[in-house]
Amino acid sequence: MDDDELIKLSKEDLIFKVKTVTAQNDQLKNIIAKQGDKSTIAKQQNKPYNFEKCTFRHVLIKFLYLGWNYNGYTVQEDTNETVENYLFKALIKTCLIKSRSESNYHRCGRTDKGVSSFSQVISIDIRSKLAIEDQHKLDEEINYCLVLNRVLPRDIQCIAWSPTSINFSARFDCKHRTYKYFFTKGQLDIEVMRSASNYLLGTHDFRNLCKMDVGNGVTKFIRNIMNIEFNVHDKKNIDIDEYTVYEVTITGQAFLWHQIRCIMGILFLIGQRKEKPEVILELLDVTNNPRKPEYHMASEIPLNLYECMYENEDIDWQYDDKVVSIVIENLTKKYTIGSIQTAMIKSMITDLKSLSKITPSVCSSHFLLQGVKPKVYTPVMKRQKCVVNFHVNWCEPCHIPKLQELVGDKDVDLELHAKLVHIFKVKAVPAVLAVKDGLVIDANTLEKLLENLTSK
Repeated sequence: MDDDELIKLSKEDLIFKVKTVTAQNDQLKNIIAKQGDKSTIAKQQNKPYNFEKCTFRHVLIKFLYLGWNYNGYTVQEDTNETVENYLFKALIKTCLIKSRSESNYHRCGRTDKGVSSFSQVISIDIRSKLAIEDQHKLDEEINYCLVLNRVLPRDIQCIAWSPTSINFSARFDCKHRTYKYFFTKGQLDIEVMRSASNYLLGTHDFRNLCKMDVGNGVTKFIRNIMNIEFNVHDKKNIDIDEYTVYEVTITGQAFLWHQIRCIMGILFLIGQRKEKPEVILELLDVTNNPRKPEYHMASEIPLNLYECMYENEDIDWQYDDKVVSIVIENLTKKYTIGSIQTAMIKSMITDLKSLSKITPSVCSSHFLLQGVKPKVYTPVMKRQKCVVNFHVNWCEPCHIPKLQELVGDKDVDLELHAKLVHIFKVKAVPAVLAVKDGLVIDANTLEKLLENLTSK
């Protein structure tokens, strides 16, 4: 595109062009980087590993990771910094699999950027050193966790493996998943939060307590929460103060995208006494409140996929003392440094309070709620809601008719201008409006979008 053509473009079109070129550039960089990794591995190996002489077995692998420095669990085109990318690099480097596409791979949970896990589980076909008839001799098998941990980052470590049947899936055979969310008490009313959380138990439509996953075609929002508990993290600590760490444990068969973070966002508002516990009942009442109000999710940093539970009697987790000892040592190092940093910061806060007559009024949970904090608080149910209940009016395979309905009789070729939605950032709230083929905009920018469409 020459200079004259660029000059004719609107501001929105230029932004779209810049974002498109930047995304393509990032994608090319990662493709080149991945090709570089492959060439490096190839150079290190004088001969390709001969898998033809190998036997394989279907196993479960349980591993932990601290997700704070990663862009989520799942492999992505525009970044190499995902847990899954490092996991498969390790599996291939150690010649435990031929390739991902041939590995019969399933993961139990998909965690987002910044989220950690103590017990992520995958199922996969993996190389064995035993003949098929001898694969019951588990003590003689490859020490999978030890082999993988030698090449994995220290904040991604395998802790156990188990043989299982060939059709067993870490994802589809999981009976329930447990998450933990950690936070400091601050000035939160824990008892009122605990009371409010009871409204979440059971089977409900959680569309007002999640982020819409339209990109993956999620249109059903019925989920069951089996258990939710509030506990002091250090049960030996009998002196409760503003620095006391609590953990919320939530168990369910499956969860929606950002469901727990949305739930914690609302519970923090209740604990700050800005909302009544009954606001949860209103959010769960999708008949009278079909449109999600605007509110901020809680931070991803304290969230941990803590346990994936299975009922298969054949699962026999193999823990190796040496492996567990090394993992504990690595975690203890991180804990030691983190504890000292925490103690130092706490000491500074305490001394500053003793030197000042000012009593801080901000609750620590304030820092776990994302987004800009308004000076004047507006109750959640009185806030702006999404423009259209697109969950009910979902249109497959094309979402254009709903936007066409909103535009009315204006002369707009929506097919030509659907690309304009790229210029808007998708927000967690309010709920988004589906436009076309998974492209989405938030309700606040709808008016601007229609203005652009009708001005062409």
